[in-house]
Amino acid sequence: MSRYVFTSESVTEGHPDKICDQVSDAVLDALLSQDPASRVACETVVNTGLCLLTGEVTTTARIDFNTLVRGVIEEIGYSSARAGGFDAHSCAVLVALDQQSPDIAQGVDEADDHDGDPLDRVGAGDQGIMFGYACDETPELMPLPISLAHRLARQLSQVRHDGTLSYLLPDGKTQVSVVYEDDRPVAIDTILISTQHTSSIDGVSDATLLRERIAGDLWSHVVEPVSADLNLRPSREGTRFLVNPTGKFVVGGPQGDAGLTGRKIIVDTYGGYARHGGGAFSGKDPTKVDRSAAYAARHVAKALVASGLVRRAEVQLSYAIGVARPVSILVQSFGSGSISDSDLTALVQEHFDLRPGAIIERFGLCDLPRQRGGRFYQDVAAYGHFGRSDLNLPWEDVESIAATLQQATASRVAA
Repeated sequence: MSRYVFTSESVTEGHPDKICDQVSDAVLDALLSQDPASRVACETVVNTGLCLLTGEVTTTARIDFNTLVRGVIEEIGYSSARAGGFDAHSCAVLVALDQQSPDIAQGVDEADDHDGDPLDRVGAGDQGIMFGYACDETPELMPLPISLAHRLARQLSQVRHDGTLSYLLPDGKTQVSVVYEDDRPVAIDTILISTQHTSSIDGVSDATLLRERIAGDLWSHVVEPVSADLNLRPSREGTRFLVNPTGKFVVGGPQGDAGLTGRKIIVDTYGGYARHGGGAFSGKDPTKVDRSAAYAARHVAKALVASGLVRRAEVQLSYAIGVARPVSILVQSFGSGSISDSDLTALVQEHFDLRPGAIIERFGLCDLPRQRGGRFYQDVAAYGHFGRSDLNLPWEDVESIAATLQQATASRVAA
């Protein structure tokens, strides 16, 4: 019997890198809402008192970037001197956005391999490899470590925003270590929460007393509520619970560390439980296959698991810049499938259109911000892009295609 411990982490919306992801995706939302054909590659940098937008954009939209950026920062919670070193109302906002390269645009607008089909005309916005993953460890078909880490991070922000724990500040990280036996989770080994907080709570400023107070509050208001519906739950007796291991966490956010868009790609995906192609999501319009094809790969993997054909599925897609059709498609089930991996790959090739234009059309990726009141990608930018029960994400809807895969496999076996 194999036994091991696997760990994944998440971060709150106030983490410096996550501020950047949300700002970049707020820019994307604003541009696509006005011009769904916008081409966007927006990067954000934050540091003490500074937010810089840079990258390449081609659009007919007209946006007040200064107001947009300050609104995102304020919503996260950096809206007063209390947050320390970073304030939406006083930070400098610098905008350095250039026009997209025409060499890239021509390959996206007119795919090298198109044959008259309108969906063939959209070429991949870059070369690269993308992975999608799903497993049956949680109701949302995500690995348990990253799923629980995200739950903790979301709840950490919730109790800050609603005033339950008013001494909390925006920056924070969560980490969950799960014990596996024969590749199945059997226990929650360790939960680690590092959360920014005020220098004193109810007049108490001693570091040891502060940590004891925070640990008790976090167990009651964060850990217990988010794990109540899990079959495998942490316990005070059996789970090691670590809170702010350095003693205190007062200086945080962009004052404590600079932030950049795209530095939390493992948090955004599967917590390291599956492979990653290396491309970030935030600030990129859907013609960038780093984003759209990763969503499609998750859709395929989740559909395979939801169909009952496999317990675990990892899907790899690869693309060439300016070419519509994937260069390669690979499905791996790690021995958990009822049919072979080659048959699973053939099934995917038959039932999923993985050209960028088809992915964009299937999920409505360019229209979602306008359809949802001007905001979509910003909400996905924190707490993971997959397995979100709090958001209605089109790539997570697999009920219909899962049924189709079941029927197709049954017919093939019967034949």
